[in-house]
Amino acid sequence: MKKTFILFSTLILCVVTLSLSCSQTDDGDTTPPGELNVISTTPTNGGGIISYELPTDLDILYVTAEYTNSNGENISRVSSKYNTDIEVSGLNQTTPITIQLYVVDESYNRSTPVEVEFTPLPSFIYLVQESIEIVPDLGGVKISWDNIESKTVFVFLHIMNAGEEEVRILSSNNEEETRFVRGLESAEMNFATRIEDFEGNTTTLEDKGNFTPLFEQEIDKSTWSLVGNLSVDGNAWEGETANFWDNVVDTAASGNDDSYFIIWRDQNGGSLNWPLDIVVDMNKNIKIHRFTVWQRAYWYNGPADLPYYYQEENIKQFDLYSSNDAQEWTFLGSYDIGDPRDGEGNIPNTSLEAAASGHDFELEGVSEAFRYLKISITANYGSETYVHGSEITLFGLDNL
Repeated sequence: MKKTFILFSTLILCVVTLSLSCSQTDDGDTTPPGELNVISTTPTNGGGIISYELPTDLDILYVTAEYTNSNGENISRVSSKYNTDIEVSGLNQTTPITIQLYVVDESYNRSTPVEVEFTPLPSFIYLVQESIEIVPDLGGVKISWDNIESKTVFVFLHIMNAGEEEVRILSSNNEEETRFVRGLESAEMNFATRIEDFEGNTTTLEDKGNFTPLFEQEIDKSTWSLVGNLSVDGNAWEGETANFWDNVVDTAASGNDDSYFIIWRDQNGGSLNWPLDIVVDMNKNIKIHRFTVWQRAYWYNGPADLPYYYQEENIKQFDLYSSNDAQEWTFLGSYDIGDPRDGEGNIPNTSLEAAASGHDFELEGVSEAFRYLKISITANYGSETYVHGSEITLFGLDNL
């Protein structure tokens, strides 16, 4: 009983001591810093920038601006003591707004507020809306816009096709943006847009007109042939270079399909001399705007329940080139399948599922018509001996 009383008394003493210590700290500085000296206000599209001079206090922590935004929400913005201005944003009004500015010191004392009033310019979401351009593209449309504030916008694209409405949401904070909306049939349909910012301010839905996406085809591969003298040797073991376009995607379940190429250094001068080129003669003229690539799936002598995706011998990075004479080449783009492996080599199931479906890539636009395609492999996942790949499929306009 005595021991219990001593412990309880000690606990009470500690609590009292801590309380006194905190009280002394809180009461150490109650003097507010001096007021802010506002120099100028510059209205922006959806806000404004307030420039100022700080008071001479040595313990200033930050400046805060407090106001009610256009949606009736109380907002607080903070600017470091190292800055000489603070930005107010997220406004959707062209009427005056009052801002209260405080200087806060290291003891969190607040200065007397200074009020500033200014009238914002129209929100940048309306400028984005006005700048939107839509043009037909293969299998869809190309939509572009300007965003002078470089702030995040959400473009809601409403597509009305034969009485059925579909909404695609596009997001960006780039000053200039271009996106391709794919998977649409080649039929006239109506397009409308609505723009929203990060704070929830929104424009009304605006009709942008009727457009007909261009007809898109999967390029038939039955005419393709290998240009052997311009290509690396991919015919090692069970692999063949021509398997890259045989319309058979390799599966993880068994090695029976063997539908992949195998580039082996021993058959290519003793080393993998990057880039490793595979040149294909389409034996016709085509245009492309997107394509899909599959990795090798079957893991020879590997784990029974795990495909070979993202393992060291698989294709990872490559460039594409087109030509009409197999001598002068036009660069179409650089592409990277990516590496989802963690430090221990584990791969998320979502990444394995994505690999099984194929890796989709887009060109920046529609290519010019061409006959020859060069796949220039620039990296695998680490092997210095082999490179594997299963299939490539192109989409565009066939047999021009």
